[in-house]
Amino acid sequence: MHIPKLNKYDLAFPHANSANEDGIVAWGGDLSPSRLIRAYQNGIFPWYAKGDPIIWWSPNPRLIMELDDFKLSKSLKKSMKKYTYKFDTNFREVMHNCATTSRTNQNGTWIQEEIIEAYEVLHGMGIAHSIESYLDGKLVGGLYGLALGKVFCGESMFAHANDASKSAYAILVKHLKHWGYDFIDCQVPTEHLKSLGAKEISRDNFLNRLNEVKMRNIEHAWNMNESILY
Repeated sequence: MHIPKLNKYDLAFPHANSANEDGIVAWGGDLSPSRLIRAYQNGIFPWYAKGDPIIWWSPNPRLIMELDDFKLSKSLKKSMKKYTYKFDTNFREVMHNCATTSRTNQNGTWIQEEIIEAYEVLHGMGIAHSIESYLDGKLVGGLYGLALGKVFCGESMFAHANDASKSAYAILVKHLKHWGYDFIDCQVPTEHLKSLGAKEISRDNFLNRLNEVKMRNIEHAWNMNESILY
């Protein structure tokens, strides 16, 4: 199947349902804020290895977390009490840790310097956010993603202490529910996120959900004036 190349001067994407069996929609283009926002609005995200062109994905099935389905176990609830939490205090460091933390069965990282720089721009625009776990004042876990419409698009997480990323995720879910979000886009199915309550849905169902929550309006309810961290 032919995979289309994006026009450098045109932000349009092929429809997500045109993806090949692996979930690849297109390749090329750039990581400009406008293109990234357009991609997420259409259920598409970038994911590629160092040295490869930018590859744009919309997998089928898609993994999402219904906020009411999050599984807060007794052990995680206990772990959460060990940490303090912050939003958007150390965004670049969170991304750096997501890129450099070693993971089982994974060689290297897709979070290259150009990815970090691109998402830092989105962070400056109030679209990309980090949730951070601290132990004795040291950053030990966290995650980052994009808030668009009533959807939080989760990108990556890391932990250097037991349950530090899960705890940050639990804090995120708590706030998203409080702020009126609808669900978290977890993108690619993983057993780790499934264990926390995420579920697989078809691409068609996912795209319908995006439309229902008006993701095309990038305004969102990320309101740190209504923080319930503590």
